[in-house]
Amino acid sequence: MAKAKIEFLCNACGANHPKWLGKCPDCGAWDSLEKFVVEAGVAGVSSAPWDPNAVGVGASAARVGVALGATPIEQVSDVDFSRISSGVAELDRVLGGGFVPGSAILLGGDPGIGKSTLLLQAAAALARSGKHVLYASSEESPQQLKLRATRLAGELGLAPLGGRLHAMCESSVTRIAEAARRLSPALVVVDSIQLVSRPDLTAAPGSITQLRRCCFDLVTLAKTTGAVVLIVGHVTKDGVIAGPKLLEHLVDVVLSFEGDRHTALRIVRGVKNRFGSTHEIGIFEMQAEGLIEVESTTLGTDASGPRRPGCAVAAAVAGTRGLLAEVQALVAPGLLGAAKRRASGIDTNRLAMLVAVLERHAGLRLADQDVFVQTVGGMKLTEPALDLAVSLAISGAFLGRVLAPSTVVIGEVGLTGDVRSVAQLEQRIAEAERRGAGCVIIPSRAQRPAHARDGCEVKCVATVADALLLLEPRSNASNDMGSITTRQRASREHQSERAS
Repeated sequence: MAKAKIEFLCNACGANHPKWLGKCPDCGAWDSLEKFVVEAGVAGVSSAPWDPNAVGVGASAARVGVALGATPIEQVSDVDFSRISSGVAELDRVLGGGFVPGSAILLGGDPGIGKSTLLLQAAAALARSGKHVLYASSEESPQQLKLRATRLAGELGLAPLGGRLHAMCESSVTRIAEAARRLSPALVVVDSIQLVSRPDLTAAPGSITQLRRCCFDLVTLAKTTGAVVLIVGHVTKDGVIAGPKLLEHLVDVVLSFEGDRHTALRIVRGVKNRFGSTHEIGIFEMQAEGLIEVESTTLGTDASGPRRPGCAVAAAVAGTRGLLAEVQALVAPGLLGAAKRRASGIDTNRLAMLVAVLERHAGLRLADQDVFVQTVGGMKLTEPALDLAVSLAISGAFLGRVLAPSTVVIGEVGLTGDVRSVAQLEQRIAEAERRGAGCVIIPSRAQRPAHARDGCEVKCVATVADALLLLEPRSNASNDMGSITTRQRASREHQSERAS
């Protein structure tokens, strides 16, 4: 009997090594190699290529007419890969228009974020459209799946599914593959990869050995049958998908399901997509009847509320979608040590840079001030087009001043204090106008929009110091925190007290 082969797999890059090393030679990651046992004599799922014109599944290479060896690419026969709509418009947006037949998709997210809910809604939508779906859960029983499906179906009930949504509670990847080949579904959902296993492997479910072989078998299942295989993956405390990086390399699409469990907003973001863009996002709101698609692209803004210092609305772009996001800042005197710079939703290093620019080029004394910035609604925004909005929010919080009502800010701030133009400026301005903006602040270097909506004023600024001049005192002057001179005087007095 052949002996099992022992290898060491890098969790960071997926490279194999014959012996353990403290540092991976391929990617340089430290302490990332884990023991991986290659069982001898393990038969895998058939790797025959999928022929969409062939009858049945698992056709051999000879049957579909694929010649052994290399073939000139111009001689490869064309296949019409018409996408399959998931029935969830926001999910289709992230995927690039729907599911590609024969693709393997990995969806990761925090526990309780709504991964199973999203996939069950997509599975039910496909079943209602006349396609068969296999939902294999290793975490729930069929009765629990039916209970959740009934709740999500609401008044429609399960009758419109027409018996096309098949549920099974199974942890064996071999039996899941057998059921998929027998039913020939358009979509196979495996929830989750960490709890499925191969019976002929001695390793425990969730180990590197099981994850690697099970994921390979599921990807092969997708390629040989033409079914879309959607795999749910757990994430670590750092927010990355648990297991070796090889999982992400094997699949065609990697989706990240983000959001705070304490808020209703959920975001699906593309991390890897062989068939589309990774810049698109899908926005959902968790409600009692499940995940509801968010068509409004205004995140956390409240135009009807009173104007308060430290608030600014930025126009962002995610792929082809325009977003309006509110940025809030809080500036408070720092105590006991170095001043703090904390950010939620934006890059902390970017925040520190903007604070330094405001101090150097706008005359704000922030060295002894704690600065806290967040994006309302839990949205993570990293593009530089938010720089000017963050700068005005910090300045307004420090000076006790506000922007004009319904003002949207667009612009990147350079280290020299200048305000630079950003990509897709026309689209950002159009989105701001569509959402009822009364004023849009843009860089002076940018080309002014050819057609501006009546009632929407476009103001241009060249430097961040010019932008600060657009801040207005609060209407209730008695409650105002003070003018620029008063705040700077208080800051100098505080610094002298600390020095003494």
